[in-house]
Amino acid sequence: MIAFLFPGQGSQYIGMGADFCAEFAVARETFEEANDALGIDLAKLCFEGEAKTLALTANAQPAILTTSVAALRVVLGETDVRPDLVAGHSLGEFTALVASECLGFQDAVRMVRKRGEFMQEAVPPGVGKMAAVLGLTSEEVSELCAEVAGGGAVVSPANFNSPTQTVISGEAGAVEAASGLAKEKGARRVVELEVSAPFHCSLMEPAAARLGEFAAGVDFHPMKYPVVTNTEARANSDSTRVADILVQQVVSPVRWAESLEFLKDSGVFRFFEIGPSKVLSGLVKRTLGDASCASIEKPDELHHIKADEIGTN
Repeated sequence: MIAFLFPGQGSQYIGMGADFCAEFAVARETFEEANDALGIDLAKLCFEGEAKTLALTANAQPAILTTSVAALRVVLGETDVRPDLVAGHSLGEFTALVASECLGFQDAVRMVRKRGEFMQEAVPPGVGKMAAVLGLTSEEVSELCAEVAGGGAVVSPANFNSPTQTVISGEAGAVEAASGLAKEKGARRVVELEVSAPFHCSLMEPAAARLGEFAAGVDFHPMKYPVVTNTEARANSDSTRVADILVQQVVSPVRWAESLEFLKDSGVFRFFEIGPSKVLSGLVKRTLGDASCASIEKPDELHHIKADEIGTN
């Protein structure tokens, strides 16, 4: 079995998608669709913009989605390989829904643009923080967050990325306190993340509510492939549940390590990360050890799929 994985925010970089657009008309058409949906020149932002502008949440989310869908469309057009299951990290879950044909691409672009705006506006700059804790188990990080939050502060796990990498999110002071406690408990490193808001925690409740209102006007279609969701770490094939799952995801931790374990237990033996950067490929290796994972972010990497001739699963 095969799984397609799609990256989330933080994977963006200037120039992403340009190689596919230079070589494949379908990739160029994908960016043109996004431009039409948003009324902005997303291609120019991705190919020639400033990194600081691209990193803004409202820009990064549709840009990563579009780059990933452009690569996906090339993979589907140039190879016979199809996934049995799909999954995406946070924002990447929207790309997975596009891949499953549950969510139309232009609807997805508009939705993630709004999602980014809602998340950015939910918490004033400087009020929240996120930090990656390396070298402690997810249970240990959950416990130390609960210890700090016991005093009424907001801090909680945001991303369970691998067995020894957990991102925490919340109020700035609480994240700093939890980071200090993590170091005391033997964390190998604690890295403050350069993000514009504290994602996947209760501070995002205003954003979740607004996304729910927006989602009420979006059409979700029957799924071609099941999507392994961030909130449940299991496959969902019911399109009527998708809007609620996406809303809940805004305030809930991304259970990525569990999602990868679910995929492996479901029989997946080959993973393809489709989109910018290679973050998820690294997490697959750290979580599943000897699992096979190839990253497809440039045209010359299509040989990873073509050479293997694994279309028969």
